[in-house]
Amino acid sequence: MKHLPNLFTLINLLFGTLAVIFILQSGQTLVTLNEDTLSINLPEKVWLGSLCIGIAAVVDFCDGLVARLCKATSPLGKELDSLADVVSFGVAPGMILYQFLRMSFARQPDGLDVSMLWLIPAILIPCAAAYRLAKFNIDSTQQYGFRGVPTPANALLIASLPFIIWQNTNETVFTVLLSKWFLYALIILLSYLMVSNLPLMALKFKDYSMGKNMPKLVLLAVGVMAALLFRWLAVPIVFVFYIILSLAFKNRTT
Repeated sequence: MKHLPNLFTLINLLFGTLAVIFILQSGQTLVTLNEDTLSINLPEKVWLGSLCIGIAAVVDFCDGLVARLCKATSPLGKELDSLADVVSFGVAPGMILYQFLRMSFARQPDGLDVSMLWLIPAILIPCAAAYRLAKFNIDSTQQYGFRGVPTPANALLIASLPFIIWQNTNETVFTVLLSKWFLYALIILLSYLMVSNLPLMALKFKDYSMGKNMPKLVLLAVGVMAALLFRWLAVPIVFVFYIILSLAFKNRTT
């Protein structure tokens, strides 16, 4: 039983690796409408990668739960968990942004021949995730509160982008998400949030008092309403509210 949590961690790594494979597989369809217009269909493999990241996040939650239930926490498990998370919540979401940058440039004249230098910024995401996980491993104070955005939360935000594109009917949303300047700004912002020392709440309960858990309950209510009204756009909305509520109630979340 003591190795059961490690098995869950390896399953997390399995789905993270599958996510990278799906995201980087070819499958982008380019359709020329006329001499001046190019239509781009999002590769099916990208959303499969997003799905794998989501599954990895569920398994990552379960491995900690199983470790506590089996009383099988260990230094090996902690290190193994971080190594798996670098792939599932660092490399995989970084590759989604890499593909989004490629699609952004593909919309421009001669964009398919874009230099790799314009795509490299996406690698900041796995670098920041690795730094954030290493910092977390040597900090024993982050049990009921975090310093910086957790890598799974960051990864789920990025993983939602392909689903938002697919279900989007608003031209403005489509244009923004495939703007290279928006993507560069998003990469810089998310990388900073991961390595920062912002006090953010962990979705764990020290007790069940209403006062101390108010931010979590508000976040849950926002999440439910946003999902009903905006579907996949609910993910970035909840992400923003998570940061706002954490900072507004920081004395209750750490």
